[in-house]
Amino acid sequence: MTVAADCALDMRGISKNFPGVKALSNVNFAVKFGTVHAVVGENGAGKSTLMKILNGSYAPTSGTIKVGGAEVRMRRPADAQALGIRMVHQEINLVPDLTVAENVYLGRMPGKWTFLRKREMVRAAAAVLDELGAAINPRERLGNLSISQQQLVEIAKAYAAQPRIIVLDEPTSSLSEHETAALFRILRKMLDDGIAIVYISHRLKEVLEIADEVTVLRDGSMIETRPIKGIKAADMIRLMVGREVSNVFPKSPAAIGKSVLRVEHISDGQRFRDVSFDVRAGEILGLTGLVGAGRTEVARAIFGLSRLVEGTVSVNGREVSINSPSQAVRAGIAYVPEDRKGDGVVPGMSVRENISLPILRRLTRFGRISRSADRALARDSVKQFSISPPDGERRISLLSGGNQQKAVIAKWLAAKPSALILDEPTRGVDVGAKAEIHHIIGQLVAGGMAVVMISSELPEILGVCDRVVVMRDGYASEPLLRSELSEERIMALATGEEMA
Repeated sequence: MTVAADCALDMRGISKNFPGVKALSNVNFAVKFGTVHAVVGENGAGKSTLMKILNGSYAPTSGTIKVGGAEVRMRRPADAQALGIRMVHQEINLVPDLTVAENVYLGRMPGKWTFLRKREMVRAAAAVLDELGAAINPRERLGNLSISQQQLVEIAKAYAAQPRIIVLDEPTSSLSEHETAALFRILRKMLDDGIAIVYISHRLKEVLEIADEVTVLRDGSMIETRPIKGIKAADMIRLMVGREVSNVFPKSPAAIGKSVLRVEHISDGQRFRDVSFDVRAGEILGLTGLVGAGRTEVARAIFGLSRLVEGTVSVNGREVSINSPSQAVRAGIAYVPEDRKGDGVVPGMSVRENISLPILRRLTRFGRISRSADRALARDSVKQFSISPPDGERRISLLSGGNQQKAVIAKWLAAKPSALILDEPTRGVDVGAKAEIHHIIGQLVAGGMAVVMISSELPEILGVCDRVVVMRDGYASEPLLRSELSEERIMALATGEEMA
């Protein structure tokens, strides 16, 4: 097959076999310079495997790869980087104890480290961050930044390397719509520079906005490649899952009861102040706003991961003092964190071991864990939450993102909480897993649980929440009723165009 002169990347007949598993089967994928080619598919469709072949982490079992028209063989990531291929992973791959500038130029720092060279690096990093519209101090320690800010630093690192081809894996999973719009401006500048962009996302609205072409993968095979013009989100969903999927954000009916979790005038003295809201039995309360508005910080403080300096927290009408997660669990509060990899799971442990972690004391008899009770809990959780594969002894890191998230939810529900705080519960999961997680949430509220859901995805907030609190600069709005909700109203409050 003749390769076009403007073809940046041409992968032909790519297959990848693992013991007992065919991860990819005869996949063709090409992207031109100065264009965005999106790759979509459910978790487990083969997207990650294809990209790991592209960045040199895996060798294909069969097939050929051409970069700029020349056939290449990549045996390690350094080979891909030498060819001008850079990948921005969904999970952060930076060093928390280094500064932002040092992370941006990680692996490319000058050999002779002088004060002048360091100052030059800080200045260059500041220029890249400024182009990205990221208000981040290049001298700041990376570990002090939020997950969303760290993701922007990851993108800045790839951009600073002046790539020919850049792969973005769920680049907006931690970004609000405002930050996503800023990122898209940078991507369009990259396109003007002739960079070829591979864009992996479960956010189909974004794919329709930024991509020129889209390739759909399913079960390791390429289903179809189409120009973005003329395709709709429903078409992509049908191709991804092999069936019609309607009502992506369903609202499950539930009777709303008495207040379960109430916070009044809480403050941590720095990142949020005077925040008040309550969530009732059978209710989903949305907590949204731009990245950095203080949403996650509020959730972490309620759960005892950081200290409150003012205000009160009450559960079922009783004021509680929470200075640690164990106290929060005993009070009836559970928290599913935003950073699934860093805070949600212990990657080296099995599904069973992860699920039982919060309630080991309850499973212990005479100083020893009851193995029968431990295995029964895992077996019931795997069945209840349709965790796939249905094997409690499987290492949790081997599961797809959506199945890991279901296991994290199962873990905290094992503690039998009255109130559940979900921080970006569908971040980075495919449309099928997203529907399953929403179904689980619907079952929980139908059973009388109070749920606080933090999300940057406004259609999700509008679709499933009964009331919504909008945060801006550490302050919270009065709860908006479902009848008052619209994307325009939420964004007006989030940006300060409308005062809370």
